[in-house]
Amino acid sequence: MAGLTSDFEREPGFADKLRGISWGLVLLVFIAASCGIAVLYSAADGNMQPWAATQMIRFAIALVPMIGAAFLGIRQWFRAAYWAYAVALALIVAVDLRGFVGMGARRWIDLGLIQLQPSSLMNIALVLALARYFHVRTEEDVARVRFLLVPALMVLTPAALVLKQPDLGTAIMLLLTGAVLFFIAGVRLRFFALTGFAVAAAAPTGWHFLRDYQKNRIYTFLDPESDPLGAGYHILQSKIALGSGGFFGRGFLNGSQSHLSFLPEKQTDFIFTTLAEEFGFIGGVALLALYKMIVGYGFVIALRCRSHFGRLLGLGIVTNFSLYAFINTAMVMGLIPVVGVPLPLVSYGGTAMLAVMFGFGLLLNVGVHREARLDGGGEIHPD
Repeated sequence: MAGLTSDFEREPGFADKLRGISWGLVLLVFIAASCGIAVLYSAADGNMQPWAATQMIRFAIALVPMIGAAFLGIRQWFRAAYWAYAVALALIVAVDLRGFVGMGARRWIDLGLIQLQPSSLMNIALVLALARYFHVRTEEDVARVRFLLVPALMVLTPAALVLKQPDLGTAIMLLLTGAVLFFIAGVRLRFFALTGFAVAAAAPTGWHFLRDYQKNRIYTFLDPESDPLGAGYHILQSKIALGSGGFFGRGFLNGSQSHLSFLPEKQTDFIFTTLAEEFGFIGGVALLALYKMIVGYGFVIALRCRSHFGRLLGLGIVTNFSLYAFINTAMVMGLIPVVGVPLPLVSYGGTAMLAVMFGFGLLLNVGVHREARLDGGGEIHPD
C-alpha cells in the first residue's frame, strides 16, 4: 500500500537476482513449450515445417524479454506501468488505422519481421497498470465508486476496441482479468453485483452489436447438431477427436481427425484436441497438471511478495495465464462457446508466445524482489 518501505537500501545485485529467480518455474515453462513444439510437429505430419521450427525459434527469442523482465528493477516496472498501457492502447488503435485483415478480422499490424497482435500485449500491460493504480489506494479508497471509475475505463476502453476488431475472446479475457484484479485489490462485492445487474440489463442491446458469426457461435454452443457442416463443424469435429483418443490415445503422429484434416485450426485454437487425440485422456490430464504446477508456482511467488504492487502484478499474471488455459480447454470440449483463445505456450502464435513469456518474466521479477516494499512513488527505502 502507499507509504510502505523496504528492507533493501539498494537494488539487489546481479548475483542476488540470479539466485532469486525461480528456476523451477522456468523449467516448467520450458516443458510446456516443448510439449507445444512436439504437438505442432505431429500436426504437420511429422515435419518441423511450417509450425514446429518457427515456434521453437519464437520461444528462444521470447526467452530474452522474459529474462530481461526478470532482471530489471521492480521500481522500473512500477514507473513504466502506465507507459506500457499507453503504448499497448496506441497499438490497438493503430490496428484500426493500419492493421491488416486475416481470417475475417482486423487484429494485426505488419512490422515486417513479425505480425504483431497488440491485444495480446494489452493483457499484460493492463495487469501492470492496474497493479500500479491499486498499489497507492487504501482500503477506504477502493470502497468508493469514484476511485473505481478510472480503472474501470482502463479495462473497458481496450476491451471495446478489441471487440470492434472483432476479437470476442481477447475482449472477454481483458474483462475477466480486470475483474479479478479489482477483487484482489479489495473492491467490495456490491460493486460486482451492480456491475452484474448493469451487464444483464444491457445484454439485449449488446446482442445487436455482435457480428453474425459471434451469434452463430452462441447458437452452436446451445445446439451444435443444428448445423453440423457449418457453424457447428468445429466443435463437433473437436468432440469426435477427443473421443477417438480414448484413455491412452491413438499414439504420437497417429491422430486421424487432425492428420486427415477434419480438425480445423489444429495448430492454434484446437491444439489441445490434437494432443488429446494422440495421447488420450492421460495426455490431456498431464498437460493440465503441468499448467496447475505453473499456476501453483506463480501463486506462491506472488503471495510471498511484500509489496502490494508485486502481489497484484504476480496474481494478475497468474490469473491471466489461468484464464487462457481454462477458456481454451473448456472451449474445445464444448463447455463454453468457441471464442478463439489460444492455449498458452502450446498454440502456434508469435505475439501470444511473446506476451506469455514477458508475463512470466514479470512474475519472476516479483519473486526476485519479494522482500521489497515500494512507497507510493515506486521507490525502495530502508525500514
